[in-house]
Amino acid sequence: MPVDFTAIDFETANPSSASACSIGLVKVRDGVVVDRLHRYIRPPFPHDEFSEWNVRVHGITRGMVADAAGWAELLPAFREFAGDDVLVAHNAGFDMRVIEKTSEAVGVEVPNHRSLCSLQVARRTYHLESYRLPVAAMAAGFKDFSHHDALADAEACAAIVVHAARRHEADDLDRLAHVTRVAFGAVGRTAATARAAAHGPMALQ
Repeated sequence: MPVDFTAIDFETANPSSASACSIGLVKVRDGVVVDRLHRYIRPPFPHDEFSEWNVRVHGITRGMVADAAGWAELLPAFREFAGDDVLVAHNAGFDMRVIEKTSEAVGVEVPNHRSLCSLQVARRTYHLESYRLPVAAMAAGFKDFSHHDALADAEACAAIVVHAARRHEADDLDRLAHVTRVAFGAVGRTAATARAAAHGPMALQ
């Protein structure tokens, strides 16, 4: 299998994982970026307050998302774009929680995906003083991007994983995860199945 995945990044309006206000998606096929998608998201009540700290970080304000679609309205576009891909993100646990909690907040089924963390892959690939996205991306040759812009961050994440796969001579994500000893995560039914399996056969009954 080739190196295929969808890189994803969310920005949130406040510390709540259910306050997604921006999403960036980058589709990679055979190690090459072939499509991109960026959308603002109107966070659901009561997770729709924009904290001063978050606005300072990403520059997105309430006014910028006032006419944006909510997550329930954007979900079909997300599903069409990501398909059955593994979702790759830098600190993937954060982004998977945003998918889960925002979906739950608007009453829709949580999308079902495996995930891989580019932060953990970077830790097993490079020798750096910091593994923050801009630093790890620079090690992968992806420089001078607008950090905390969701689409730019997703592109940086994609660059790290593609570069790491080449460095480790991994021809797909399963091989990359194996050689770097980074476990796949999951969201949706995949995560529920994994949790049940971890607690043994009785949990599956």
